[in-house]
Order: sequence, then structure tokens, then C-alpha cells
Amino acid sequence: MIFANPEWLFALLLLPVLAAYHFRYIRRGREGTLSFSQVTVLQKSGNGLRAKLHVALPFIQLFALGLFIIALARPQEENVVVERETEGIDIVLVIDISSSMLAEDLRPNRFIAVKDVAQQFVRRRTNDRIGLVVFARESLTLVPPTLDHRLIHNQLDIMDIGIVRDGTAIGMGVATAVNRLRDSSAATRVIILLTDGENNSGEIDPVTSAETARTMGMRLYTIGASGEGSAPYPVDDPVFGRRYFSIPIEINEPMLTQMAEMTGGRYFRARDNRELERVYSEIDALEKTPFTENIFTDVQDRYLLFLYPGLLLFVISFLLKQSWLRAGIQ
Repeated sequence: MIFANPEWLFALLLLPVLAAYHFRYIRRGREGTLSFSQVTVLQKSGNGLRAKLHVALPFIQLFALGLFIIALARPQEENVVVERETEGIDIVLVIDISSSMLAEDLRPNRFIAVKDVAQQFVRRRTNDRIGLVVFARESLTLVPPTLDHRLIHNQLDIMDIGIVRDGTAIGMGVATAVNRLRDSSAATRVIILLTDGENNSGEIDPVTSAETARTMGMRLYTIGASGEGSAPYPVDDPVFGRRYFSIPIEINEPMLTQMAEMTGGRYFRARDNRELERVYSEIDALEKTPFTENIFTDVQDRYLLFLYPGLLLFVISFLLKQSWLRAGIQ
């Protein structure tokens, strides 16, 4: 147990001071001045529950105050493992980050449009474990499947073109996703592949990677993200500034369709941002399966263990003082 605000613990030194003040001044000021010829009745009445609570009430209040002080110090437990059971599916987003993703047939360009739609998708899939794989000439796992969606959002924010060598290795991207989902216990495992071009590099053929996914019971959705014909591609010239060149759009739709259908998935052609969202609506309809995940946290606040009992004791002492004990005084 550690304390986030340990300076509050010094306030506990006030408790014995308050106790001494109460018994030395408050109780002495309440001593009776009436004279009785016989005290037998008073002795008997002094042994009742009401009289005992009168004596115990200040201790209860001081104890409640001590609990409040400890709560203010924010006690925390270190190295906590929380087991959370939820429903969902395991999904890996496989995103093409080759240089052609800078083409501006989607707005503001293909790459940013894909990042924005992926962010929206992750926000909707609150119960799903999601992973993130990117590829160009090589593939790279940015995040393995996890319920920590903040990590996914952060990686989507900082993800950029150029972190791997340029090219389009579709088979490598799918194979990496398959490897990440291989040990998953979820009954439904989904790969969403997005690319804007043809496979032109990598050691693994795209259809072979899809066959591996099918063998392992994974569903593959493929998306071709681009317009039609040609697309404007920006080039920053140090002399003339930014200029645009027209590049041809080359997407192997028969191959992407084959890859998706052989796994029970579907191919989508996304010519704009709205069509990009269509595939995520399809995934929303997939079946869900329960699973359990252990979430490791460095520290977890435990101040409620002291705050709630303190509040309970304070309320009880207040109600007693204003009702039953007050009637006894009268």
C-alpha cells in the first residue's frame, strides 16, 4: 500500500489532541451541579446502552475523521491484476502505408481518410480486442489484439508513411495478422485488410496468406481504397513547391475478392470516406463470443475503502445525536 498524497497523514496527529480537548474541557463543562441524597437510581441509569453511546460517540466521530484523513492521502495498491470478462470478437486492422496512400482521390488523402475511419471504428467496438498491423514492403505489428483501445488510438495518431520501406506486400500484412490471431481464444477472429494497390513485394503470396487464414478459421475482409482511373499525387519540389502528378489506379480486385470470399468474408471498393465506413458496419453484425482478459495496472486507488466507512460512521453518529441520544438528554 502506498499513498499518493502522504502529507495528509500528518493530520492524524490532530486526533489525540482533539480527544484530549474533549475530555478535559468539553466533558468538564457538562458536569452536573445538582445534589442528590441518594444516587442509586442514577447509578443504575448510567449502565444503560444510551449512556454508553454518549461516552462512545466522540470516539466514533474521531475514528470517522481519521478515515477521512486516510482517504485524502489517497491510498493505492501496487501491481494489481484485474480480471475482466466481456463479450466481443478479435479483430486485426491491416493498413497499407505505402507512399501511394498519399494520393488525394480521397479527402484529404487516402492515408488520413483511412486513419479517421479506423479511429471511429475502434470507438464503436468497445467490447472487442483490436490489433493494428501496417505494411508496405515489410509488415509491422504496431499493437497486438487488446482491449486497451487508448493504445490503438495513440498508435493510429502517430502512425505515418515511411516507417517501413516502400512497396506493397499484401501477403506479408495478412500473414502477420494471422500470426497475431493464431493463439486467440475468441470464436470469431476477423482481419480487415485495406490497400490501394497491387501486391508487388514480399515473400508470401496474398492468396496463400488468405488460405492460411481460412485454414485457421479466420474471416478476412478486403478493401480497395481509391477512386477510379487516376488520382492526383502530391510531390514537394524544393524549387517549385508542391506539384501534383496523375498516377494510375491499379487495384487487383479479382485477387482481393478471392481472398475475402475464400474465408467467408467480403470485398469492398471504397471510393470515398462513406464507402470506407461500410465495411465496419458489416463487422458490427458479426457474432460475439465471451472471453476473459487480465488487465495489469501499476497502481489502483483504494481510498474508497476508507471513505465509505468514514461516511457511514459519521452519518450514524449524527443521526444518533439528533434522535435517540437527544431524547435521552431531554
